[in-house]
Amino acid sequence: MNKEIELSKEQKSEDKILIAKILDKIKFVENKNRFEETDFLDLREQEIVKETVGKRKYHGYNLLGGYKDAERKIAIIYPENIDEDYIKEKILKQYLNVINVTLPNELKNKYEHRNYLGGLMKLGIKREKIGDILVRDDGADIIVKKEISNYIELNLLGLTRFQKAKINIKEINELIYIKKEKEYVKINIPSMRLDCIVGELAKCSRNDANKYLREERIFVNFKEELRASKIIKEGDYITIRGKGRFKIDKILGNTKSGRINVQIEK
Repeated sequence: MNKEIELSKEQKSEDKILIAKILDKIKFVENKNRFEETDFLDLREQEIVKETVGKRKYHGYNLLGGYKDAERKIAIIYPENIDEDYIKEKILKQYLNVINVTLPNELKNKYEHRNYLGGLMKLGIKREKIGDILVRDDGADIIVKKEISNYIELNLLGLTRFQKAKINIKEINELIYIKKEKEYVKINIPSMRLDCIVGELAKCSRNDANKYLREERIFVNFKEELRASKIIKEGDYITIRGKGRFKIDKILGNTKSGRINVQIEK
């Protein structure tokens, strides 16, 4: 494995840093025959892990976030001969916990995702130590690295907004999450070019859509994309930083004028 050659393929410095960390973890797995795990990764970072680890024959890896549809996940890298079910059932509990927050009656339905994340940030916790935050009407389940769960339990009550809440640590297998219903919208576009779709999704002009591309705010299938002319297909994901993430659910067909009707999953 030539680390220098591998890193030279990547242009962005943050990608180089992540790849270097992954390559170091692979080396530990090779030399020590042990498990290695990362902090929580966003969807783009998960794709980098898949590319970096997945092409090597003698390593296994798994991306785990605590429940089936988790968005933020840790990567566990291990020798190839380890059973994958063992990873999911046994090893996961060694790395993750759930912080269960139950709000008092007067605060029900008043806290959003940003309230919980903001509270954790005030405790000096880095974002990469925090997984998904699953908000309920009466509180939230916050998936975190096990190493910081006790710190959160002890200190979150010190913040004014959480002083009346009940906070306790749960095992990951106690997490029950009901996924929200999917939301769909329909758009009408002149072509399947990326800039056309971004303009419609972001409700902006074609010029502004191209500006988002130049500002590196657009991702297709969780990878940064700079080409306005890239043709988007059914099933592709488009992320617009500051606007949200969208999936091309169905191409519904053409209108009489030749424009294309597309169903989008938000």
